[in-house]
Amino acid sequence: MTIPDKMKAMVLTGPGTWELQEVDVPVPGRGQVLCRIDAVAICGSDPEIIHGGLPGIWPPSYPFIAGHEWAGTVAAVGPDVLDVEVGDRVAGEAHKGCGYCSNCLKGRYTLCLNYGKPETGHRHYGFTSQGAYAQYNVYHRKCITKIPEQVSFTEAAMCDTAGVALHGLELAEVIPGSTVAVIGPGPIGMMAMKLAKAMGAGSVIVVGRMPRLKTAMELGADQVVDFSKCDPVEKVKALTDGLGVSLVLECSGAPGTIIQALNMCGKGGKVVMLGVAKDGVTEAIPLKFTTHNELSLLGSRANPNTSQKVIRMIASKRIDVKKMVTHAFPLEEIGAAFETFEKRLDGAMKVVIYPNGAE
Repeated sequence: MTIPDKMKAMVLTGPGTWELQEVDVPVPGRGQVLCRIDAVAICGSDPEIIHGGLPGIWPPSYPFIAGHEWAGTVAAVGPDVLDVEVGDRVAGEAHKGCGYCSNCLKGRYTLCLNYGKPETGHRHYGFTSQGAYAQYNVYHRKCITKIPEQVSFTEAAMCDTAGVALHGLELAEVIPGSTVAVIGPGPIGMMAMKLAKAMGAGSVIVVGRMPRLKTAMELGADQVVDFSKCDPVEKVKALTDGLGVSLVLECSGAPGTIIQALNMCGKGGKVVMLGVAKDGVTEAIPLKFTTHNELSLLGSRANPNTSQKVIRMIASKRIDVKKMVTHAFPLEEIGAAFETFEKRLDGAMKVVIYPNGAE
């Protein structure tokens, strides 16, 4: 594969400012691979980074290249990379732990105790390490998963979103035949709905409002609840004969939804927090109710150890992610891509960018 010396990239030059620039193509070091970015999807966390919501943290400094939901082709391999070859098609993962702290040794590398310390080997691509809104980027071998020919780059770029939902579902352990509620029909919520059904849930109720509830029905929701027209807790209870659901996947991060989720649960139910609330948001948990009903409230961070599972589920058609992608843009139109995503123009759900041309 011919590798250019320069590449196009969306470079953040400061909080809330960016430019399309020509920059050097990075060179892979020991244990690393250089990948051509063939598709990269916009994540809900990206606007905060690009608009300068967390300068000094995400990113730690400028200039910086964001983006982390990507798929592409191996263009070069560094020393000590033994099982990946130039031309391999791969999907990326954002997190790489240090590998030796107690959490990493347990496989919980998204909770690495050396987070943000690159000298330890930790990487969080697109957040604290350079990301994928570019034609090429270097990744550690641990952060790529090979994809079969039947999985397109566009589909594989959904691996991160699907993996986040899958991790939450694995923490909760979906009960076959059970009823699951999903609060927040955004990309994570839609993926959670699809995966809950694929993993054996008997029925999935999606809580949100139009027009995304219409999309949820089209993508497979069994029932929907519009919280702008009714009390969502009362409605979910009514749909379950007063028993409540066994699992609630909170995917919005909106204030007040955790209390709603707990009250939607039946006895012994679980709530998984997939949505990320804004800093400073707190809720008063109904302690006696939670204790007497043995409810569980679980936090869920990112997508550890899910990439291979998700890719297999996409390849085998257990989950269909194609309809999640509503818009696509070349890298040269990335400004329009973000406007479409943030303003939900024309029913935007997942927006994909092709840095090296469309598939």
